[in-house]
Amino acid sequence: MPPTPLTLAEVEAKARAAHATQTDKAGRPYAEHLQAVAEGVRARGGDDEQIAAAWLHDAVEDDALSESWLEEAALSRRTKDIVLAVTKRAGEAPEAYARRILDTPGALLVKEADLAHNADPVRLAALDASTRTRLTEKYAGMRALLGL
Repeated sequence: MPPTPLTLAEVEAKARAAHATQTDKAGRPYAEHLQAVAEGVRARGGDDEQIAAAWLHDAVEDDALSESWLEEAALSRRTKDIVLAVTKRAGEAPEAYARRILDTPGALLVKEADLAHNADPVRLAALDASTRTRLTEKYAGMRALLGL
């Protein structure tokens, strides 16, 4: 018998614990970003599998959780696939990254919420001008590749 799937509250707790020592580029607790992305997915009509993926969207990329943890976790295959789709790989071209997101059911909504929070003017205002410009261009480029 398969294990009982993790609840959204359990996924949130795991993500918060995994990222507990991390801060974003502005020095804010990283969990604030995860919560904003999860809320963005919910506000855009995302389902529980996508909301779970939102909580975990940076966990593998940031080495907060291992890919083997993700594979063994009591999560749906769709949630795992979304997390893996939005996980950037070292040296990967933006076009290949965007194609994987577009090819993975449910991933685009999670990435859209992630980009929306990353590009939030209030969040960007806390950064120095050159970083703000670089990230604004990076996020706009990804939005274009994803057709957003």
